[in-house]
Amino acid sequence: MDKKKRSSDKAAQDVIDQMTRDNQTNTWDRLDAQEPQCGFGKLGICCRICTMGPCRIDPYGNGPQVGVCGADADTIVARNYLRAVAAGTSAHSDHGRTVAEVFIATAKGLAPDYSFKDRSKLLRLAEELEVKTEGRSDADIALDVGTVVLNEFGKSTGKQLMVKRAPKPRQQLWEKHDVTPRAIDREVVEALHRSTMGVDQDYLSLLKHATRTALADGWGGAMLASDLQDILFGSPMPGKGEVNLGVLKKDAVNIIVHGHEPILSEMIVEAAYDPELQKKAVKAGAAAGINVAGVCCTANELLSRHGISIAGNFLCQELAIATGVVDMMALDVQCVMQGLVDVAACYHTKLFTTTDKSSIPGVEHVPMEEAHALDTAKKLVEKAIDNFANRSAVNLPEEKETAVTGFTNDSIKYILGGKFRASYRPLNDNIMNGKIRGIAAIVGCSNPKVEFDFTHTTLARELIKRNVLVLTTGCATIACGKQALLDPSKALAWAGEGLREVCEAVGIAPVLACGSCVDNTRMLVAGSEIVAEGGLGQDLSELPLAGACLESITEKALAIGQYFVASGALVVFAKELFPYLGSEKVMDYLVNGIEKDFGGKWALESDPVKAAEMMLEHIEGKRDALGINEETERKLYSMEERRDLAV
Repeated sequence: MDKKKRSSDKAAQDVIDQMTRDNQTNTWDRLDAQEPQCGFGKLGICCRICTMGPCRIDPYGNGPQVGVCGADADTIVARNYLRAVAAGTSAHSDHGRTVAEVFIATAKGLAPDYSFKDRSKLLRLAEELEVKTEGRSDADIALDVGTVVLNEFGKSTGKQLMVKRAPKPRQQLWEKHDVTPRAIDREVVEALHRSTMGVDQDYLSLLKHATRTALADGWGGAMLASDLQDILFGSPMPGKGEVNLGVLKKDAVNIIVHGHEPILSEMIVEAAYDPELQKKAVKAGAAAGINVAGVCCTANELLSRHGISIAGNFLCQELAIATGVVDMMALDVQCVMQGLVDVAACYHTKLFTTTDKSSIPGVEHVPMEEAHALDTAKKLVEKAIDNFANRSAVNLPEEKETAVTGFTNDSIKYILGGKFRASYRPLNDNIMNGKIRGIAAIVGCSNPKVEFDFTHTTLARELIKRNVLVLTTGCATIACGKQALLDPSKALAWAGEGLREVCEAVGIAPVLACGSCVDNTRMLVAGSEIVAEGGLGQDLSELPLAGACLESITEKALAIGQYFVASGALVVFAKELFPYLGSEKVMDYLVNGIEKDFGGKWALESDPVKAAEMMLEHIEGKRDALGINEETERKLYSMEERRDLAV
């Protein structure tokens, strides 16, 4: 495959070339070696759940139309879909469980290197969870908060507490369809049980539980992960950083943190700033000391809280090592390629796994124990310093761009109204007056089957030029950062007149970076508060908003998409990356029938320009339904009248 078809980023192209010269394979080479990939798998019509199989359905009707147990294409595809949603939910929510455990250990004094950095959010969450605060220490409050949160994963009765953040009509709709999530673990376990051979054989019943399982993630585990991380590490606020491989330094010890849980990366950042370790790095020959950079969602966490630069997104992990300047890569969980082992062996990079959930053959394991977190981080930093002398050839691209990140529900309201008048009112007003047509979320991964970063960034440009405010998370954020879409001084040149006017007045880019993949839940909370602000309908499904994930790779992306659809949003996925096309009935429900139930739906489109047009058509349809595309006399409500509004 031509390098320019592999990536739209020059830095990535240069390093891919270097790897070819070094006779090193990367993810694109491994994809080429897999061709042709299984056509049955691409359609979701193969089943290996029991040992009577594996079974497959002939999509052309010439071969078997049922498996050995009699399951047809509808059942097989729905089971595969449900299991993928369950896996995605387990990944995000187990992340949340880990944070909750560290949170409790911190409250008990068993994790002395961590602290509660956002006291105001701790108190707000305590009030929301009905934890008493008056006359109590922060540690006691946090212990009760952490205990309530941890109970959300395995409680035997009741529903998820965070669903109360949704608008009342949305809560009532979930109750009507019996999909309000219960304990997070229960939904995942039941998903695996339902999809076992001989249990649930009704595709609609299976898809209904996929909805409930996804909601347990979006309005449960992932949402709680974001809240607890904000309290532990500090709530993000907008700040500058840099993005792309050019953030690495030839004259520094370069440490990359890669994964999703900031439990490790927060400690490595603190250790890297230690004066004694900085001196040791200089003594080892690194004149610029120690440089920490991130890859994947850990990168988003660090940039939004500390201004730590981002080396790249998912497909950059091997490329970063191939620059020859990465002295250590510390790995926690999710999206870590096993192919890193061979690449690191060619260069000098030391790899370390740090969580017992993730072990890689040939990689040294250094457990990150919460009781000794900072000491462990310092040992890892020392190993990186010791490895600096082992560098040989260096091929470091210069490309990097400025990015402003750290946009959350709270920080956006603060930007729009200040400390005492924090509000979505200015945003709602500018949506209603048409300067901003609507809001679009671009989320997700980086898939080697499509041109690296191209769809995310093309979609973002197409939307902002049509005056749609774009919110991003995960690898999509990093893609946009590499192409200056997060830099207000550059990105506004691509924005439409109305959107540009609002962004210039507020001082923001037309593309707002909202965090890591668990932080997609921030958008759910923001949407609910936009509804509560008034003027844009009674429920999330009435808002002029849409989402897209055109470079998905993991089951996490499917869980995210399903909980957004179940919350009332249009979600556009790339067709060739949606492996459930083998059942007409399943697909008809996901792209049509589910809208009748929940007000949201899936749409499949791989071309980013066409996807933008599809999203804009949806947004304009919502504007028409709200009546805000019509010229009407503006009514100014008194405070008493606003209180009387039903939201």
